[in-house]
Amino acid sequence: MESIRKLYRIGVGPSSSHTMAPRRAAMRFLAENPDAAGYRVTLFASLAATGKGHLTDRAICDAFSPRPVEIIWREEANLPFHPNGMRFESLDGSGNVLTTWEVYSVGGGALSEINNSEVDDGIYPLNSMAGIMAHSDRTGDPMWAIVENIEGGEIWEFLDRIWTAMTDALKRGLATEGALPGGLGVARKALSLHRKASMFTPPLQQNGLLAAYAYAVSEENASGGVIVTAPTCGACGVLPAVLHFLAQTIECTRQDILRALATAGLIGNLVKTNGSISGAEVGCQGEVGTACSMAAGAAAQLLGGTIRQIEYAAEMGLEHHLGLTCDPVAGLVQIPCIERNAHAATRALSCAHFALLSDGSHIIPFDEVVLVMKETGQALPHLYRETSAGGLARAYRRRKDPPQSE
Repeated sequence: MESIRKLYRIGVGPSSSHTMAPRRAAMRFLAENPDAAGYRVTLFASLAATGKGHLTDRAICDAFSPRPVEIIWREEANLPFHPNGMRFESLDGSGNVLTTWEVYSVGGGALSEINNSEVDDGIYPLNSMAGIMAHSDRTGDPMWAIVENIEGGEIWEFLDRIWTAMTDALKRGLATEGALPGGLGVARKALSLHRKASMFTPPLQQNGLLAAYAYAVSEENASGGVIVTAPTCGACGVLPAVLHFLAQTIECTRQDILRALATAGLIGNLVKTNGSISGAEVGCQGEVGTACSMAAGAAAQLLGGTIRQIEYAAEMGLEHHLGLTCDPVAGLVQIPCIERNAHAATRALSCAHFALLSDGSHIIPFDEVVLVMKETGQALPHLYRETSAGGLARAYRRRKDPPQSE
């Protein structure tokens, strides 16, 4: 299992799979082929279907700028390894192909080739929650200590930068009003939600503040602002919302928050390694579901939970998102993405509370839920895996362009 440094990435929204990774791929291809007269990039399947809404073409063109680049959209075609396939070609002055490179955006901003992924050799000897819990039983190490032991003490400096970037995005989101770009006419709501929630009584205030914080980060992402993948751009609002809320309401230090980030990163890495965090591969259960799982486990830890209660909270966070489709309206990371982040944040804290009411014992363990999530995602029709061809995206098209009666 790779470093959590590859799970948490600071970058520009709105999509880790459709914006961050294609830009990185373009920069890599350009560095390896700097002298071509021109370039051609073919986007396949999900990347082609929702690429314009996700600003994929802009990200690629910006990376090649000022060099000429042609973008070809082939949503009806698939490359063999993953739905988010790209083919880069360098061209001579006559348009002949000099070099070709096929690469895949596999979720969270990561790139992979069929025989050569960016995943390192694996610094974690423990690749399952069961293994982590058994190790903890033997040594007494909490989950965050396992991260420190393997990643080294410098991981705290990295996580400190991650938390700063998360809170900066949250604060910007709470201070900004206006419409989100993209043409849907979606207005920013974070500031309004925060003001209203501040006037609520405590039972209502919790959910209102969590929603405001999740909206703030997600709206920054939808606007192309700087955010942190947790584990993806589309699900970036869940974890910072929960951690910021707890930082404001219980006595915890910054180090407590960083340790919660370490535990959340370990949980997210388990899903990434044994399941998927790619909406194009398994639907939104892999994105928002994983984010909810990460936040639930982190919250349980901050609230004093045992490792079994942390595992139970993380398991519930993922289990109760099983089957969630990825159907972004107009290919934008706005509807239903932003609202889903808010609901996942409230659910994450609820899962943590429920786990703390128990001793952590339950029937279906986290590792099995991860496998079920992957199986469920692969069984979903492609209409519901980030193509904007079905679900809410299709309902919006019907609403906008109703069929004409004869």
